Amino acid sequence: MVNRLSPDDAMYYFLDRSGTTTHLGALLILDPAAAPRGAALDYAALVALVENRLQLVPRYRQVVTEVTLGLARPLWVDDRDFDITFHIRRSALPQPGDDEALSEFIARVMSRPLDRHRPLWEMYLIEGLPDGRIAILTKTHRCLLDEEQHLEISEVITDETPEVGHYEEDLWMPGRPPGSRAVTMGALAEAVARPGELVESVFSGTGPIADLLSLADQSVRFVGNTVQQLVNAAPDSPLNTTASAARLFTFVWVPRTQVQEIAERFECSFNDVVLAVVTGVMRRWTLSVKDSMSHGETVRAVLPLGAREPVADERAGGGWICEGRAEFITDLPVGEDSPSVRLMQVAGLAERYSQSQRRMTPGLRPLLPELGVVPFADVSTRVFNRIFQRSYNVPIRIADRRIGCRYVNGVPVRDLFTVPPLLASRALAISVNEYCEKVEFAFLADRNVLGDLPAMAGYVLDSIDELATGGFEAITDTGAGPRSGTAGSPEEE
Repeated sequence: MVNRLSPDDAMYYFLDRSGTTTHLGALLILDPAAAPRGAALDYAALVALVENRLQLVPRYRQVVTEVTLGLARPLWVDDRDFDITFHIRRSALPQPGDDEALSEFIARVMSRPLDRHRPLWEMYLIEGLPDGRIAILTKTHRCLLDEEQHLEISEVITDETPEVGHYEEDLWMPGRPPGSRAVTMGALAEAVARPGELVESVFSGTGPIADLLSLADQSVRFVGNTVQQLVNAAPDSPLNTTASAARLFTFVWVPRTQVQEIAERFECSFNDVVLAVVTGVMRRWTLSVKDSMSHGETVRAVLPLGAREPVADERAGGGWICEGRAEFITDLPVGEDSPSVRLMQVAGLAERYSQSQRRMTPGLRPLLPELGVVPFADVSTRVFNRIFQRSYNVPIRIADRRIGCRYVNGVPVRDLFTVPPLLASRALAISVNEYCEKVEFAFLADRNVLGDLPAMAGYVLDSIDELATGGFEAITDTGAGPRSGTAGSPEEE
């Protein structure tokens, strides 16, 4: 049976061709010293754990096979040479192994594209952190996370209790891959059954034919420009600069109780405070790159609609990858001087726009999905990027539920940060998790645009402190402190 990528999956697969990457991941920092007696995690144990649980996510043992001339969407095919040790790697940080070195390692890994000849994921066991801690970094292509199987590999290997859940032995045997002739003939047979799909594939599909059709290109450009005029464009910002391959990464956490106290004092929701903290960060960054800022200046953000749901203390469970969900666009009032007024404006705007159909968005979706076609490669991908380039400045991924404490092979996870994807025409992406008793922020950026990204960890601490005290202290470029990590990756040549 032919197993094709869905229109959504194929869209993300081909978006890589537009000069960006669509992989994401998670950073788990573990504390073996706090593990119950007998619980331990080394490279061999991690490999065994992942191997046992891959049966829950069969796509992690499959490769993407493209169809000749882009006559149909690519196929999922079992990797007959699957080698789990290629995907799970062991690394060590240079001493002293601090958060800065860890972030440098993450930035370097996230700068590299995934090998398209193998299943599109990687995992790193990172040793050499202070106090005997270890870390796990996962890196997964967005096309692996479909609506039915919305699991990133970090979510698969963790447990809610120290007891390790084992599944029956998985005697996996790869299926025989179809030959290129069979793939082509299958695509033609489907096209005969659905002639409209063949026509659309030829004129705006995923193959090289699309590049040769200048007339179709001109038509798509005209439609794209017309649609772009109808989009409520975001403010001008370097955050919409075309991304390069080089990355910067930084992370920081604040106590959950501090955020909760601010929410209670101002009688707003927990996530209103989180969004106000991000607004304070963006205000400080904007002042660092501009000579002046008007009082009404804003930064436009897109975030999951689930972030507007009330946060209850008793919530637990749930995942931490917020991709593929309904979103809405709101404005962050970075031009407001007063932290308390800024918080009220953030809360009011988010509540208003989350109820507005004009500000609602289902997220990225393929064109003409009813035909099953993904006209996003080559010519059409460029048009897609033009349409959505200015709809917002920065994506913010806020988990829609509180994440209870997790364990990997019985070892407790002390920190859990998500690494958001950085799509074309975006220079910054932010993710926020409410994990255990911490609120954990992570920033991924284009090195060529936001060379000062390490300062954002310090901006988070400054922003939460000014909300807690109600002060109006001068804005300074503060260091990250003990709750953060910063680093960058070297320029790609």
